[in-house]
Amino acid sequence: MKNNWKKKAPDTLTDEEVLAMPDSEYMNDVQLAFFRHKLLLLRDDILNNAGETAENLREGATVVPDPADRATIEEEHALELRTRDRERKLLKKIEQSIQQIDAGEYGYCDETGEPIGVARLIARPTATLSLEAQQRREMRQKMFGN
Repeated sequence: MKNNWKKKAPDTLTDEEVLAMPDSEYMNDVQLAFFRHKLLLLRDDILNNAGETAENLREGATVVPDPADRATIEEEHALELRTRDRERKLLKKIEQSIQQIDAGEYGYCDETGEPIGVARLIARPTATLSLEAQQRREMRQKMFGN
């Protein structure tokens, strides 16, 4: 049962099955296909949300005479636009991660070259730094600013 991941399609694997793979299998073809599928689903979800946002903003373009209601609508639109801006940035990271998979560089820390780790990549598929490197970067930012 331990190697049942070898018999499954990458897009049918669960996070737990990928986590259970031995370290010697790190970033094998199955894991790369698994993460590619995960990233593509995330990208499609963001793109679908973007279409809904455009539709919501068009629908909400009606003139509301009450200033309080208008302010509430404008605040909701601003919040939605900020969310979409964050998603736009995430979309760029997703595309970069897919390119790294294609280049065979996915899953390794940009700073140290060490494996990022399957658990971290499942939690954050666009991670480019190992947990330790990320913590060092955050500590430097905290101490010295950006």
